[in-house]
Amino acid sequence: MNLEEVNDGIVGNRPRKRIGRGVGSKTGKTSGRGRDGHKSRSGYSRHPMFNGGDTPIYMRTPKRGFHNKFATEVVGVNVGDLSTAFDDGAQVTPSDIRHRGIVKVRFDELKILGGGEVTKKLNLVVTRISQTAKEKIEAAGGSVKIVAAKRTPKQRVAESKAKG
Repeated sequence: MNLEEVNDGIVGNRPRKRIGRGVGSKTGKTSGRGRDGHKSRSGYSRHPMFNGGDTPIYMRTPKRGFHNKFATEVVGVNVGDLSTAFDDGAQVTPSDIRHRGIVKVRFDELKILGGGEVTKKLNLVVTRISQTAKEKIEAAGGSVKIVAAKRTPKQRVAESKAKG
């Protein structure tokens, strides 16, 4: 095979297959679906995880551990990241941190951690903060206001029971 023959026989825009147009077209009568069975019927769809009658892979894999769906998801952010992302004198809230793309995962509460250096005056309104982070923010001339979380685990349980 030569390099100029690599793309021979490859058709870019093939004409669509016109099914159900008589026996001379090769795709007449049963329209390429075969004779009988559920796959020949209109409206047929197979479950995406169907495994040919075998036990599906998600049922065969062993399940380990325990995941508490009512636990509070706490995400940590270092003060050094906040110092680089926000301007001097800015007010920093958990929603601002999410919109800036510093935290990309879902969380219930945000905790500010003491990693990194703070060079700007930041005014934080957060649910949790470490002692070292608080000291660094206040040393740079900023302020910290701790507010209650939007909802507690008990409130989350009550909401999920009300839904389902």
